[in-house]
Amino acid sequence: MGNMMRGGSTKDKINEENLDDRKDDDIVVVLEDYPSAEISEPIYKMGEKLRVIAQEAYWWKVCSFATGKENYIPGSHVAKVYHGWLFEGLERKKAEELLLLPENRVGSFLVRESSSERGIYSLSVKHRMIKHYRIFRLDNSWYYISPSLTFQCLEDMINHYSDSADGLCCTLTTPCLSGRNISSGTPPIVMRRNFDWKKVDSKQLLDNSNESIVSYGVRNSIAAYLSFTDLEDSSQRLERRKKKCKSVNINPAMGRGNTEWEDF
Repeated sequence: MGNMMRGGSTKDKINEENLDDRKDDDIVVVLEDYPSAEISEPIYKMGEKLRVIAQEAYWWKVCSFATGKENYIPGSHVAKVYHGWLFEGLERKKAEELLLLPENRVGSFLVRESSSERGIYSLSVKHRMIKHYRIFRLDNSWYYISPSLTFQCLEDMINHYSDSADGLCCTLTTPCLSGRNISSGTPPIVMRRNFDWKKVDSKQLLDNSNESIVSYGVRNSIAAYLSFTDLEDSSQRLERRKKKCKSVNINPAMGRGNTEWEDF
């Protein structure tokens, strides 16, 4: 599904991707009540998260994370979810219905892969209304919404817009349906608003590992401040620039105004 996530060494990346894919393949979201309320009391309701036990052609055996109920559901009634925010084969109308569920708030978002063409993505965000942004892909496989700002992977894009709206309708806050409890799997990427800075080890602020408690965009902002105030030594400054250049590219000539790629 493209270069969606950043990783470490090649060996570690392969092992982590295999593990993540195995876990993510097990998670789906119900797209409409099943069975329909007109037929009988629904077993699974729209927005409910399920673990896939077995895929048997048209019918999938699943188990609800919320209720523990095991049963069968048509594959057409669910969408696979990767990394907590990437929905496979989700149409625009259905994305709007999911984002309008009451547990989602302003800034809730999802990235959806086209149901008709693999590798084509859009970002859907809940604001006063649901806004949609086409995610473009360059020949070198980098992604962008606004041509002035490109990203090496979708994870970097989500991290950036979780720190700053930067032309979108609002800052991204939490993945769609993140309030629905799941007992296992990779935690979704979210904006961390409430830090107790007195309890944060300063060494963690510039930690570039995937396990850093500070998001990618915030780490770069802190590093920029340290560089400006001369609190960062030359080796740290050089390493930070290398890291940033590898995953985010800003083109000043294109300007930084509001994106025009809305309502896709």
